[in-house]
Amino acid sequence: MKTMLNIALPKGRLGEKVYAMFEKAGFECPSIRENNRKLIFENPEKGVRYFWVKPSDVAIYVERGAADIGVAGKDILLEYEPDIYELLDLNIGKCRMAVAAKNGFTDDPHRTLRVATKFSNIAARHYRSKGRDFDIIHLNGSIEIAPILDLSDVIVDIVETGTTLKENNLSVIETVVPISARLIANKASYKFKGSTIDTLVRELGLQTEA
Repeated sequence: MKTMLNIALPKGRLGEKVYAMFEKAGFECPSIRENNRKLIFENPEKGVRYFWVKPSDVAIYVERGAADIGVAGKDILLEYEPDIYELLDLNIGKCRMAVAAKNGFTDDPHRTLRVATKFSNIAARHYRSKGRDFDIIHLNGSIEIAPILDLSDVIVDIVETGTTLKENNLSVIETVVPISARLIANKASYKFKGSTIDTLVRELGLQTEA
């Protein structure tokens, strides 16, 4: 019996795109395409086991060894800095981490900048690197209303199209870092299942270049 490669996929549209890439790379698991509510899918012939998890949890499953490999956004890797290997930029799920503020905002460098964000570590590193005094206000949702209600001066958040910002009279004033989906591996798994993982990386790499 083949050793199983355990793969954590992010639930949702991104995960479906990622699975299609894995399938094309020769790591298919037909049962994953069946319309059901299962979370774990196996193909013993190919030696793969997939499971769906919340996107922000993928890195935890991989770091702790419940998954050998997985796909996580660069935002999650920068925010939580999990102890994993980052193997490949899949070139999908592209967006950016950006600073946004109310239209017409001007920064007064003599005042502490109030920053609302879900990504406290990324925001703190960004402003520390500029030598700027800042106060992080950690929020879990609807970051856009923080400047409108004068809870913060700026927000640091993921921006895809910018539509939500426009609708709330906000605009991007600075890009912090570009974001995309990354293939990551558990360090111990990479030691023991390296040749299988390398084959997958090679096949996926061909698709990202296309």
